Amino acid sequence: MFTSAPPGCQLLAFRPLTTDDVVAAVRLLPDTQCTSDPLPTRLLKNNVDVFTPFLAELYNRYLPTGMVPAAFKAAYVTPLLKKADVDPADMKSYRPISSLSVLSKLLERLVARQLLEYLNAERLLPDLQSAYRAYHSTDCGIKVLADILRVLDTGNVAVLTLLDLSAAFDTVDHATLLRRLKVSYGFCGNVLGGFQSYLDGRTHICLPRFCLFPRHLSFVWSSTGISPWTHPVRAVHGRLAAVGCQTSTLPTSVC
Repeated sequence: MFTSAPPGCQLLAFRPLTTDDVVAAVRLLPDTQCTSDPLPTRLLKNNVDVFTPFLAELYNRYLPTGMVPAAFKAAYVTPLLKKADVDPADMKSYRPISSLSVLSKLLERLVARQLLEYLNAERLLPDLQSAYRAYHSTDCGIKVLADILRVLDTGNVAVLTLLDLSAAFDTVDHATLLRRLKVSYGFCGNVLGGFQSYLDGRTHICLPRFCLFPRHLSFVWSSTGISPWTHPVRAVHGRLAAVGCQTSTLPTSVC
């Protein structure tokens, strides 16, 4: 059973983006880039005033449809060794690093900004959630410590329970996530459809130069699609949605 959003609390559509929105987001982009990017990120940032009118027009054509382009959901995977002393011939020794195009990451940042504005305005985020929220991590840590010290000062026993899921974002069921966004956060219309499109039909490709052994070719290239539990962890609004899904019903204390 999900907690329902307050009456009248709905996010039906994203507002149109302005060139100022895009300029601000471009300037905050890191200088990293993906193999699929048509130009270096640094070149995009240096010529932001030239490119942003076209980018704003591009994104404003997609947002009202609730559809995410397939090219924005194609990731290039780089296998990196987890440790220097592991066996490089063992595929389990590698950690896959997924990279999306800069246009995809830029759209995610723009959407995430609108999502946060809505969630904060409607006070839908848990008060004690600190992950992926500005100005919260230190305050929440201090509050937890202060609560424990206050309980100990009264002569009582304090118990702190920590939940650390392995591959936490891979534990998010897509159907459950979408239902939670609809019921608990009021996402509907093209906004909810956009999340559905964002999760569906994702592809990932491992570059040929990282294909170390012929017997691993089938593993490397059998990557069209995504399981119903795998979450695009690097995506900005993907993290926001997943964290909200996992924490919104957690109790603030255990008696």
